[in-house]
Amino acid sequence: MIQRLAILWVLLDGSVLAVEFTQADRDWWAFQPVRQAAVPDAGGDWAINEIDHFIARRLAAQELSPATAADRRTLIRRVCLDLTGLPPAPEQIAEFLDDDSPDAYERLVDRLLDSPRYGEGQATFWLDLVRYADSDGYKSDHYRPEAWRYRDYVIRSFNTDKPYDRFVSEQLAGDEIDPGNRDALIATMFLRHWIYEYNQRDVETQWNDILADVTNVTGDVFLGMGLQCARCHDHKFDPILQRDYYRMKAFFAPLLPRDSMPVGTVPQRTEFFRQHKAWAAATGDIRKQLHAIEQLALLKNTTGEGFNKFIDKIKAMIRKRPQDRTAYERQIAELSERQFGVEPEKLPERLKGATREEWEQLRAELKTFEEQKPKPLPQVKFVVSDAGPVAPATRIPKKGDVVEPGFLSILDPGSARITPPRAALQSTGRRTALAQWITRPDNPLTSRVMVNRLWQQHFGRGLAANVSDFGKLGELPTHPELLDWLAARFVANDWSLKKMHRLMVTSATYRQAAANEQSERIDPANTWFARTAIQRLSAEQVRDGLLALSGELDLKSGGEGVVADKSNRRAIYRKVMRNNPDEVMHTFDMPDHISHMPQRNVTTTATQSLLLLNSEWTRKRAAALAKRLAKRHPGNAEAQITDAHELAFGQAPLPSQLNDALAFLDACGAANKPSGLAALTEYCHVLMNANAFLYVD
Repeated sequence: MIQRLAILWVLLDGSVLAVEFTQADRDWWAFQPVRQAAVPDAGGDWAINEIDHFIARRLAAQELSPATAADRRTLIRRVCLDLTGLPPAPEQIAEFLDDDSPDAYERLVDRLLDSPRYGEGQATFWLDLVRYADSDGYKSDHYRPEAWRYRDYVIRSFNTDKPYDRFVSEQLAGDEIDPGNRDALIATMFLRHWIYEYNQRDVETQWNDILADVTNVTGDVFLGMGLQCARCHDHKFDPILQRDYYRMKAFFAPLLPRDSMPVGTVPQRTEFFRQHKAWAAATGDIRKQLHAIEQLALLKNTTGEGFNKFIDKIKAMIRKRPQDRTAYERQIAELSERQFGVEPEKLPERLKGATREEWEQLRAELKTFEEQKPKPLPQVKFVVSDAGPVAPATRIPKKGDVVEPGFLSILDPGSARITPPRAALQSTGRRTALAQWITRPDNPLTSRVMVNRLWQQHFGRGLAANVSDFGKLGELPTHPELLDWLAARFVANDWSLKKMHRLMVTSATYRQAAANEQSERIDPANTWFARTAIQRLSAEQVRDGLLALSGELDLKSGGEGVVADKSNRRAIYRKVMRNNPDEVMHTFDMPDHISHMPQRNVTTTATQSLLLLNSEWTRKRAAALAKRLAKRHPGNAEAQITDAHELAFGQAPLPSQLNDALAFLDACGAANKPSGLAALTEYCHVLMNANAFLYVD
């Protein structure tokens, strides 16, 4: 017989709702408390840190032996690309090879973690998760001129090793928890990465879809649970109720996109709010009369598709003064107003006769109160807040039930405890309550999800293979005790991402070579990590690697995005236009940035080879590399070839490769009589097409 646990809800109308979960639901691994497992004794002399003892125990159970350690050149290329996204420079390789101290590798890792390139490399993974872009998507794909500030915030957060719980909390509720911190406000752009259609006159449906998207991505990114499957009905496989979906969505119900918002501490905002309230009371009648005159004239002459395209219900919301709107009316009215312009500067010419005289008189009266109006606080753009201290109701479609904010019932069936912030913030406090629950040290999902993502990054696949689906459609963890040990260690180390990266990449498991005949035969998928996984470079690593190879990479940090094919800055700083992707990176599986991307597809196509062989952009990189080599080693073909291999692959050429290269240069010269630079360019182009450049082992 299936055992069930009854969950009782007391609804707003006083009725009681019973929900039952099976024992299997309750026992599912992802919902169990994170347990600090004992570190096994397995591993002997091979093990370097705790990770290796867990891995060694499973290898022994599968009758597998670990691979030999990778050589130093292979290892430095691997760890540089993993941590910074860039290949090692020859100087880095030489420094590492010349360091014969026992902790040479650990000190290399520390240098990489301290490098500003670390944050740039790690931001790539995070921006995939949150579907970051500099444009709206859909047909118009309008540019978002302030979105890049979020990208820079993410890079800064990784470089300063901001604790992950703080990183999460700022993105969900930075405006509530730290309103005087510009970075915390910029972090809320996480809630602005949805796609948006400027000409969608059904604004209410579009807003509902936006809130659903925010809810879905929050579940995917932080909890590793596919909430969207419960939007229309109880989840078919996981213990996620439709009511749970709307309880989670209710945290975002009062959300308001803001083109600008004041930056100020609670005391500063409280004083501003007090002064503004006094000014508003003194000028309320004047402003009401001005609004009646101005709104009529402005809405008669709107630009774009105009005000009249909306249904009467929305028109009524737009006509209201902002202070007279409910939170929901403010959301819909302000979203609608993005679709047309009102040209207030043309008011003087659109008001005639007595109306204009009255308008000018009212403006003069309002000006007499100018000294009472508080000076505006500094502003930050393209962020979010709540629409007010009272949230719009959240209802389950068709059923009509009103639901209050709450979490997954299998973990916490009660309603969320919400503490409204100070009145000056004009916010509900709902998102703060959500952030606090997600980042609780005893939340069984959050820490497991993040360390599993890091493991996937470094080892090719997660300990739980479906990194954004810890539900029953995902695979069970291959090493559940290790996953829990890492999750507990992550929290105990104050949610430090750098410490977790360091632990993983300094393990013997990470330092293995890619070749292990026994593992390849018995475990071709490398489920048990008896060797390293050979991985293709990401789209950004291909582009940035070619620029680094040619000596053209511009390492300027931060600022507004650039057009990728017109700039040599790192790919992380490009403008991410959803409908106009960069040719090189799109060919190498760059995601569309429309939806959450937990793991990129890795394809092998003829287009990739043809692009590297024939694109003008790639050929220019080859020519630049040839000039670089000729300048570094004038007249010395052998040194040029050796340096080219060092730059491209992190490896010196084998004697046979060197001989073949020299023969190639001689043959080119004999057959075509080109300059030495032209022949060298052709050879550089060959290296840029080699698997040794495109893959890391």
